[in-house]
Amino acid sequence: MSTRSSTTNVRRSFTSQSMAASGSSQMSVRRPGSGFSGGMGGGSGFSYARSSSSAGGYGGGLGSSYGGGYSSGMGGGMGGGFQNAHITAVTTNQSLLAPLNLEIDPNIQVVRTHEKEQIKTLNNRFASFIDKVCFLEQQNKMLETKWSLLQDQTTTRSNIDAMFEAYISNLRRQLDGLGNEKMKLEGELKNNEGLVEDFKNKYEDEINKRASVENEFVLLKKDVDSAYMNKVELEAKVDALQDEINFLRAVYEAELRELQGQIKDTSVVVEMDNSRNLDMDSIVAEVRAQYEDIANRSRAEAETWYKQKYEEMQSSAGQYSEDLRSTKTEIAELNRMISRLQNEIEAVKGQRSNLEAQIAEAEERGELAVKDAKLRIKDLEDALQRAKQDMARQVREYQELMNVKLALDIEIATYRKLLEGEENFSTSSSGGFGYGSGRSSSSSSGSGSVYGFRSGATTSKSVTTSRTHY
Repeated sequence: MSTRSSTTNVRRSFTSQSMAASGSSQMSVRRPGSGFSGGMGGGSGFSYARSSSSAGGYGGGLGSSYGGGYSSGMGGGMGGGFQNAHITAVTTNQSLLAPLNLEIDPNIQVVRTHEKEQIKTLNNRFASFIDKVCFLEQQNKMLETKWSLLQDQTTTRSNIDAMFEAYISNLRRQLDGLGNEKMKLEGELKNNEGLVEDFKNKYEDEINKRASVENEFVLLKKDVDSAYMNKVELEAKVDALQDEINFLRAVYEAELRELQGQIKDTSVVVEMDNSRNLDMDSIVAEVRAQYEDIANRSRAEAETWYKQKYEEMQSSAGQYSEDLRSTKTEIAELNRMISRLQNEIEAVKGQRSNLEAQIAEAEERGELAVKDAKLRIKDLEDALQRAKQDMARQVREYQELMNVKLALDIEIATYRKLLEGEENFSTSSSGGFGYGSGRSSSSSSGSGSVYGFRSGATTSKSVTTSRTHY
């Protein structure tokens, strides 16, 4: 913070006039005397004092005042004297109170007022420059803080990127594992489908065998039925032949009885006809023997034939019974095999349904895992993209802030050059004055530096008003 003041001194004196400007606004009104003093102070106060100063030649003094005190100083050229202030009695020179024709320019007050306004304007501009510099310094500090935070955030984002990459690699490994497991399950599914196809083929073969066996069984049943019918027919034929044999036996016996009866009749006739000399007994015996031989041969042939037929029928019936028993055994075995195959087929169907359910569940889990992994990868990519966009935005903001900082630094440097130019201008404008030193004491506890010149000895009374601008 810097202080600029404007000072206007109005003095009426017989020997000298002077004017001084400084960083504070002071106005001194003195009674006519032989000296003049004016200055710039850093405090604010009102004082009524009477001073006495002595200086030789044309010079000025630089000192500090404390409100309305009593001061005295001496200076000539560059430098001055210092003496302790002491309170003296107030005296009035009546000759000095007479009006004088000083030939003062009446426009000097307007010029001084204009200069005072310009000084106030410059003071206000300087104060605004100082405020702006403070604000820009605060903005610079804030930008530096933001920059440090952005650097920290950049480091954090790099760690997050590494974590995201590790997480993505883990998900990819899980995806590869799921893909391998899916391939393994597909291989097992193909093997199980091959087994199911083999069992299906075996089942179809067994069904075909069962159908063929059932057809054979039907054929054998037909053969058995036909054999049974043949047996019944043969039995019926045997009965018929037996009846025929009995009939023929009865006929033979009847013929034999008739023949015997005829033979008896013939023998009677022969007995009666003795003249013929026939041996009828031998003839009858011979015929009887012939007929008995024929009957015996016929009976033997019939019995032999019937026995052969009966034995053939019994052998065929036994064969048919054996075939029937073997067929029944085969049918029972086939039924047991069919039951066993049906149980195996049911078990295989159960295993197939379980495997299909497991495969469907594994495929569903794999699809869900793949979808979840894709969603996570998409979320991570979106987050990474947002982080990159945020980082790019922050980099742009940082560049803008750096541009603003550079512009502010340039503006500050420009203001500094302007201030240095104003200080150089102020120094060059006040270079015709001399410097001295003095001290004053007052009860208002304000301090200030004065630029001015004194000529001769002066005893005056002054009213000083000071104002400080920040």
